[in-house]
Amino acid sequence: MKKKIGCGSQVEGKLKWWQLSLIGVGCIIGTGYFLGSSIAIKATGPSVLIAFLLAAVCTFIVFDALAKMSAQDPQKGSFRSYAKKAYGRWAGFSSGWVYWSSEMLIMGSQLTALSLFTRFWFDGIPLWVFASIYAVLGIAVVLIGTKGFERMENVFAVTKVAAILMFIVLASLALFGCLDEGTKQGMPRTMSEVFPHGFLGLWGALLYAFYAFGGIEVMGIMTVRLENKEDAPKAGRSMLILLGVIYIVSLSLAILIVPFHDFHGNQSPFITALETYHLPFFPHVFNGAMIIAGFSTMSASFFSVTTMIVTLSEDGDAPALFSKQKKKKLQFPLPALLLTTAGLIVSIVLSLLLPGKIYEYITTAAGLMLIYNWFFILISFHRLIKQTVWDKVKQAVGLLLILLAVSGTLLESASRPGFFASLGFLIVISLVILKLRHKWKEEEAAS
Repeated sequence: MKKKIGCGSQVEGKLKWWQLSLIGVGCIIGTGYFLGSSIAIKATGPSVLIAFLLAAVCTFIVFDALAKMSAQDPQKGSFRSYAKKAYGRWAGFSSGWVYWSSEMLIMGSQLTALSLFTRFWFDGIPLWVFASIYAVLGIAVVLIGTKGFERMENVFAVTKVAAILMFIVLASLALFGCLDEGTKQGMPRTMSEVFPHGFLGLWGALLYAFYAFGGIEVMGIMTVRLENKEDAPKAGRSMLILLGVIYIVSLSLAILIVPFHDFHGNQSPFITALETYHLPFFPHVFNGAMIIAGFSTMSASFFSVTTMIVTLSEDGDAPALFSKQKKKKLQFPLPALLLTTAGLIVSIVLSLLLPGKIYEYITTAAGLMLIYNWFFILISFHRLIKQTVWDKVKQAVGLLLILLAVSGTLLESASRPGFFASLGFLIVISLVILKLRHKWKEEEAAS
């Protein structure tokens, strides 16, 4: 049975709520958690657990708002469509293009990270070789269609959770003395040990915790495939409870084993935690898990940005060419796939050619732009859904946490340039909107 959605497309509802939860886990657990959490630990010490808890709360609030809008009015364009309905064409245009451009840049950094992980086994092979291979594989995942994408993400989700559970078991055995003697940091006992860099350290680390939950946008786009659209909030709650528990437990164990200052940003905290124990298999197994995690989130990003460019085209916010479907066997119109592929190639080239710091600033900016879309989701919810008092409280808390995460980048010298770069991207998109407003008014008058 096919159900109509607001933009006029036909979408088959075939997903159970638990399947959407698994897809969410597959899309969210990535290098932002397996690798980026080390930066957060280094920045704030054991209080990183508070940062992840606050990020989980904000993620729940944002997805709950998105899920309720999806249940009431399923839209293929998800958050972009809701922004447009709430505030007009400028909001839908900016939300869609901010998301597309930020994800394209992030995919380049994901491919670079995947290439670095793979060189753990194949040292000496140029990074561009691995990046190209993973890019082709990612395109292949999208070409196999929505059903194939869903199955792949389910398998990836189970694999990633299994890897984290393996670490939890091994770290627990290490703490109880069941493994060969290694380091044991123990429980922090004073406020200075919990907050070694004070409140400002926690504030600056918030953004890295938010990155670990990035990916709910893909889950929002997939909600139109639910058999029962009212199950969207339940799927999100189940997914976030699972993520929150395994994130907090695994990070707690890592911090109990190793002093926070021993962690460094170019190695997973879980490998660092167990490297003093005699577990020669663990780095190889976990490196494989990180590759699966990175490839999974990269494929999900490719799927979602291609969907986004199609919906932008259908609404007249991108050239009509990108929504013309000539080959019915393809999941997406060929021009849309080619545009996303071209953007991916450019992102790979930039990641390999630009000096490390400059590209890091660009990808930090891209990550911030994703969080700006979370802000759009919450203010769109305010306009489109009749709110209870509790909804208003949650919205205020969510907006405050987003503001804290974004402003915290100004405290860190490493992320501060990324904040200003993100403002640069927003200014460019705003200038494009100003240029197009006259054309939009003429179209509205003609219709």
